[in-house]
Amino acid sequence: MLRQWQEECTEKALQKYSSNQQHFFCQATPGAGKTVLAATVASRLLEQNMIDLILCFSPSLTVSSGIKKTFSQTLNCTFSGSLGSIGRSLTYQSMSSLDGEFWQTLRNHRVFVIFDEIHHCSGSEIENANVWGQQILTKIQGLATYTLAMSGTPWRSDSLPIVMGEYSDPDGILIVDYQYTLKQAIADRVCRAPKIVLVDNEHLTVKHDDKTESFSSIIEMIKQTKASYQSIIHNQDAMEYLLGLGCKKLAEIRSLSPGAGGLVVAASVLHAQAIKKVLSEKYAQTVSIATYRHKEPLVEIERYRRSDTQWIVSVGMISEGTDIPRLQVCCHMSAVKTELYFRQVLGRILRASDAINQQAYLFTFAEQNLIEYSNRVEQDIPESCMFVKMGNIEKLGSNFIHSDSSVIDPFSECNLDNGSQFTWEKGMIKIVNSRGFNASLDELKLGTFKQRVISAFLTHN
Repeated sequence: MLRQWQEECTEKALQKYSSNQQHFFCQATPGAGKTVLAATVASRLLEQNMIDLILCFSPSLTVSSGIKKTFSQTLNCTFSGSLGSIGRSLTYQSMSSLDGEFWQTLRNHRVFVIFDEIHHCSGSEIENANVWGQQILTKIQGLATYTLAMSGTPWRSDSLPIVMGEYSDPDGILIVDYQYTLKQAIADRVCRAPKIVLVDNEHLTVKHDDKTESFSSIIEMIKQTKASYQSIIHNQDAMEYLLGLGCKKLAEIRSLSPGAGGLVVAASVLHAQAIKKVLSEKYAQTVSIATYRHKEPLVEIERYRRSDTQWIVSVGMISEGTDIPRLQVCCHMSAVKTELYFRQVLGRILRASDAINQQAYLFTFAEQNLIEYSNRVEQDIPESCMFVKMGNIEKLGSNFIHSDSSVIDPFSECNLDNGSQFTWEKGMIKIVNSRGFNASLDELKLGTFKQRVISAFLTHN
C-alpha cells in the first residue's frame, strides 16, 4: 500500500508527463521511500503504455542493488537488463563504460530514466559539469522519453547546480516539482523524530614541546592549537565514551524492540577495526563490519539487515540510500564534515519500522560544523545550501582517484581537515597519503565529558 505522499507525487508526475513535459524533480527527506515512489511511477507509465523500458542510476552498488530488488518486486518481473527484463539498475560510475549500442536504446525505445540522489551529478552545461553530469547532459537529456530525479539533500557543497535542475533567476534557488519534508514525514509516522547528542569535553589538555595548555571545549582546542578534529575521533577515551553512550541507548531501545540496531560511521578501515574492538571487548556487543578491505561487504550489509546483531561499523558504505529500518542509533565518527554527508548519515536511522520503540539517536562530537548542522536539521534545505553558482569551474583533478565501476562521485562531498588526499572505492571513502591526524601534538588528554541533546520536531515526539 502506498503512502499518501507517494500517491500524491506519482499523480503529479504522471500529470506532468501527460502534458508533454519530460522531467520531474522530487525532493523527499531521507528514509521517506523514494525508491518505492520511483517504481510506482514506472509501473503506472507501463500500464498506460507510455514507456517501453526503464533505466535507474544511483551513486553506489549498495543503493543500486536495493533499487533492483524494489523494482523487481513492484513490477513483478526481472530487473537485471537481461533478455526479457523490463529494465536495469546501474551506478553513475558505470555510465562511462556503457557502449554505443546501449545508448542507442534511448533513441530506439521509449525509455524512462530515474536518477537517485541526483545531487551527485553537477552541471547546467558541459563546462561546469562533473564527469557524471557530462554523461547525463550528452547521452540522456533530450533522448530519454521521461526522466525522474530524486534527492533527499538536493544541494552540493561546491555550490554547483545539480544536473537537469531548474533554478530561480536571479536567486539560484532549486525549483522542485514535489517536496516531502522531514517534518511531514514525522507527522505521518513515515520517519522518526531524531535526537542528536553532541559530546564535548570540559578539560582538554594538550602537551607540546614541554608546554601544556588546557581548553574548555573541543571547538576551543581546535581553534587555538594545531590539533584537528581527527585527533578527537581517534582518541581512545573519546571513542570509548561516545560508543558507550551509543551502547547504553541501544540497550534501552532493544529492551522494547529487540531487533533494533546501531551504526557507527568510521573515518578509515583502521579506525573501523579499532571501533569494532571497543564495541566487542569493552562493551560486549555483537558487531558486523563493512569496508572495502573486507570480503563481500554488500553481503555483510545484507546479512546484518536480516540479523539481530547489535552494531554494524562502516566506512562510508551505509551513508546514503541504504535501507536498514532496524537502525535506530548512530555514532557519527567520520572525518567527512559536510552538511550533505551529515544529513545522509542521519537519514539511516530515520526510516520508521513496525518496532514498538521508534526512537532515533545520533551521537557525535561537538565540532563547530556538526553543531551548526544539528541546530538546523529541521530545515530540509538549509538557507546556506539553497543557492548555486553558475558558469565555469576549474576541475578538481589530482586529489581524486577512482578505480572501479562501483566508485562514488569523485567530485562529491568530502573535506578532511588534515591535508589528506582520498579516494572513493567501492562506495566508501579511503584516506591515502595522510600526514597523520595529530602529528604535531605530543599528547592529548581528555577530562570530564558532557553532552547536549538537540531534540528536533518536539511537537511530534
